[in-house]
Amino acid sequence: MNKFESEVEVSVSYEDKYLRIKLKDTEGNIPLLEETHEKMMHLIVVSNDLKEFYHLHPTQEGNEFHTDISLSYSSYTAFVDINPKGKNYVIKPIRLEINKNSSPFMGLAKPLEKDQNLIKEIGGKTVELITDPLKVDEEVTLEFTISNGTPEPYLGALGHVVIIDQAVEQFIHVHPVSVHDTIFNTQFEKSGLYKLWAEFRFGIHVHAYPFVFEVK
Repeated sequence: MNKFESEVEVSVSYEDKYLRIKLKDTEGNIPLLEETHEKMMHLIVVSNDLKEFYHLHPTQEGNEFHTDISLSYSSYTAFVDINPKGKNYVIKPIRLEINKNSSPFMGLAKPLEKDQNLIKEIGGKTVELITDPLKVDEEVTLEFTISNGTPEPYLGALGHVVIIDQAVEQFIHVHPVSVHDTIFNTQFEKSGLYKLWAEFRFGIHVHAYPFVFEVK
């Protein structure tokens, strides 16, 4: 089997403020999952204009995982991040149509706009993103400097970074290079605009700092 071919099929459904996730391997069985950063499943849900972002950890009950969430837009995309034991798995975008009148997702109605500066403030904490030149097929370093606070460990790391492209197809989930730094390494397969959410915990609050940048 091609190493890029997924051996686990994933389905996600939404009804009455409730998300259900079902997993099935090529034999029709529920795959055994291994824990990744303290959780069996990381579920990322974004609205298809990339304005809403949710990082969820569904609970397993019987043959499915589930979580409560109230979604207000008409269409979203889900990315299910899991580590099936002994199975190839490729994270793919799963489109969610919240109501029957939703049109199939055809791309962003309004293109992303590149941030003029990479400094964001949420909850009194200021985060700046410093990067290498962002080029396709080259490893890049993403460094976050934080003012007015020190992040605390969250899910086994000082931070989590999720990156999604403008087409809402490419998904990247990375963690710091060490337990002491808010520095991340990653690589981009395609050029274009991307939106990044950097999650840091301060006390009981976890903030997701959004950045939009271009990869050339």
